[in-house]
Amino acid sequence: MCQSLPHTTCVVQWRGSHVWKVGGKVFAWATPGGATAGVTFKASEMTYRLLKDEPGLRPAPYMASRGLTWLQQHGEPGLPDDALADYVRHAYAMVARSLPKKVKAELGLAGA
Repeated sequence: MCQSLPHTTCVVQWRGSHVWKVGGKVFAWATPGGATAGVTFKASEMTYRLLKDEPGLRPAPYMASRGLTWLQQHGEPGLPDDALADYVRHAYAMVARSLPKKVKAELGLAGA
C-alpha cells in the first residue's frame, strides 16, 4: 500500500524494518518478528489519544517515549486492513504537508 503513494521510497534499516518515506521523511515502517514486530505509523494527536490503548495497538516503542505521536499495530485484533491503510495514508499526508516548500515543489507536492 505504501508503495502506491506518490514519491515514496522504501529502505531496509533499523534491524530489517521496511521504512517508508516521502521527501526523505519517515511516515511508516513494518518490522518483522521480535518484540517490536508490527506496523508503525505517525499519527495526529487526536488519533494517538483515541487509539493508543486499543487492543493490538500501542504507543510506538522508542518514538512515543520521546513524546512523538507514533502508534504501532503489534497484535490482534488491531485495526482492520482498510482502516490501517487509511491511517498510513493520513501519516503520509501529514509528513508530505510538513516538508519544506522547496522539497514539495521538487516532488510535485506543492498543493500538499
